[in-house]
Amino acid sequence: MMNPPTVANKTDFNHCIQNRELSWLKFNERVLEEANFSNNPPLERLRFISICSNNLDEFYMIRVGSLTDYMLFAPEYFDNKTGMTAKQQLDAIFKQTTSLYALRDNYFFTVIENLTKFEINHLRMRDLNHNEQKKVEKQFIRDIMPLLSPQIIDSRHPFPHIDNKQLHIAVTLEHKNKSSFGLIAVPKTLERIIFLEGTFRFVLLEDVIYYFSHIAFKPYKVQNKTILTVTRNADINTEQGILDEDIDYRQFMQKLIKKRQRLTPVRLEIQYEVKNAFIEFFCEKLNLKDTQVFLSSTPLDLNYCHKLEEKIELKNRKNLVRPVHTPCDIYPVDKKINIMKYVQKKDHLLSYPYESILPFLEMIKQAAEDPTVLSIKITLYRLDSQSKLAESLIRAAENGKEVIVLMELRARFDEANNIEWSNRLDEAGCRVIYGPSGYKVHSKICLITKKENGKIQYITQIGTGNYNEKTAKQYTDLSLITANQEIGKDAARFFNNLLLGNHDGDYTHLWIAPNYYKQNILQCIEAEEKKAKNGENGRIIIKCNSITDKDIIVKLIEASQSGVKISMIVRGICCLIPCVPQLTENITIISIIGEFLEHSRIYCFGAGDDKKIYISSADLMTRNTERRIEISCPVLDGELQQRIFEMLETMLMDNTKAWEQFSDGRYVLRHSPIDLPINSQTIFTEQARVSAAHILVDNMQSTKGTIVSSDITHIGRKIKDIFLKFRDSS
Repeated sequence: MMNPPTVANKTDFNHCIQNRELSWLKFNERVLEEANFSNNPPLERLRFISICSNNLDEFYMIRVGSLTDYMLFAPEYFDNKTGMTAKQQLDAIFKQTTSLYALRDNYFFTVIENLTKFEINHLRMRDLNHNEQKKVEKQFIRDIMPLLSPQIIDSRHPFPHIDNKQLHIAVTLEHKNKSSFGLIAVPKTLERIIFLEGTFRFVLLEDVIYYFSHIAFKPYKVQNKTILTVTRNADINTEQGILDEDIDYRQFMQKLIKKRQRLTPVRLEIQYEVKNAFIEFFCEKLNLKDTQVFLSSTPLDLNYCHKLEEKIELKNRKNLVRPVHTPCDIYPVDKKINIMKYVQKKDHLLSYPYESILPFLEMIKQAAEDPTVLSIKITLYRLDSQSKLAESLIRAAENGKEVIVLMELRARFDEANNIEWSNRLDEAGCRVIYGPSGYKVHSKICLITKKENGKIQYITQIGTGNYNEKTAKQYTDLSLITANQEIGKDAARFFNNLLLGNHDGDYTHLWIAPNYYKQNILQCIEAEEKKAKNGENGRIIIKCNSITDKDIIVKLIEASQSGVKISMIVRGICCLIPCVPQLTENITIISIIGEFLEHSRIYCFGAGDDKKIYISSADLMTRNTERRIEISCPVLDGELQQRIFEMLETMLMDNTKAWEQFSDGRYVLRHSPIDLPINSQTIFTEQARVSAAHILVDNMQSTKGTIVSSDITHIGRKIKDIFLKFRDSS
């Protein structure tokens, strides 16, 4: 359970501030809308429905779970931004969720119908002909039935525990004039997709069990049936209880995460309509209200769509899915080139997923073998299960280097993977530490310490996203690698403080939450406000995933009232409402939903030569600013500053994938002029390809003479011309 936020007094600004939970539901609806765009390939559209569903599952497990706890155990709690009680928020959430289910059903069946054009047919058992049904029945009896454990529910067979999000077939039964209920858990060990012989026509495992449930429950007669799943509260309080000093923290976390499957139910989903008595029975057993029951014609688990993509023949892939995205190698990764030497000459910026994470991985790999490297220190929040980075850290420890890893075991839903890696790193000789009690370490920082010519040298990497090779191909993030020694000294102090369990400390360049991060943000906003009051151009550009911190929201409203022009790119939750006359009329807010998940956090104050640009691990949420250890780092190199500034400008001009928020809280998809569509993600992809191609040409020229690269230059100029033309016209 989350700690209740500090209750603030209502202000006159409240009508331009909205509830975070309802704002999140609007965001998830924007994700779902990608399934309605015909220019997206059909399986891509299905994938967005799956993403929307998974998002909603997590929302109910965490946010609805927490609000349910507040309603029961902290009835005095209310939202400090809108004044809504926990019950009022839950009532609004359930109402908005019902609309989202209806929209999802509509889009799902549209996509399924579209797939039939490519001879991919998602069918229900009732859609099969008699011969097909008989074949599936034989398969059911032979391969599926032996793995089922059907159970009746009566006085001698108590209501069983239903695991979080596990599919079940639920039925009403009659035998010898007695009625009862029954349940069958859908085995997780079986393949969900069952293809009909020699075709891409398929049914799902749960629908097969549902259809033949009368066989499983013989001699009972099945009267009424549905497919259902239960969502449980998963918001585990990792600080609950007093830890014995002799208990390993990893063991404590392992025990804690097992509780997730057994926590309080918060939602019941059913796939087929059933009688009211059926719903009443399960609501009573699960302690749910009828407002927490949702009917979905869409399958209750859409994760099968990823397996479906793998089954598609190559000849059809180009029409059904996007081409596999391959990040470009912008900087050299040749083993002969020492990346650390390369970085020591100039700061470098990697922009994922347009550019590859390989240069950073190669740098750590080289550092593990470099005799001048004394230590590698890093914070890890989410790791790939097959992490090359972790393997390099292990190699460094085996080579006798000091390797310090702050592993955050409380990264929600990644706890088990992090526990596994912390064990492996510890066994290899790395010094593994954990975040201080009460604060998650969400920072993304790596420090390499070298000794050359008797002098200590630092190389620091600071990023906006996790050290995860998989998500680096899907999430937009920035990764700054610098040999700036002042930043390196700040990084060294940061790790020393963590080793001492101290989240305070003095830093020259870095902003560290929870002590100074919010304070510095507010001061920078005030500085732009002061400019505007003095008749100068106050300018702020913010890119983040969410903004909920009321102190920062109020300060942005005050800056807008003073005439500061504020542009915000907020992918998800946004509690601030723009364009309200005399309050937020100088604030523009967009949300970009595209092929890649927008994840980078960038804060830009000012627009002239004196502008300050920070990249950060932190969103503008109270949990980040007050309850996490976060890092923001200034970008000091002038060329990199300009590059990031142009990236922000390009995103603000996006008229293809950008949703603009208006004063009534609605988001409207921007429509591009016919002759000038701007898709920022496409532009960044092409820019990366052009840069990579130029590097390839330069390398070829250095070894084989002059190579004609007019096509590459033409692409680069075209991208630049589009950018300049649109910026000037705006």
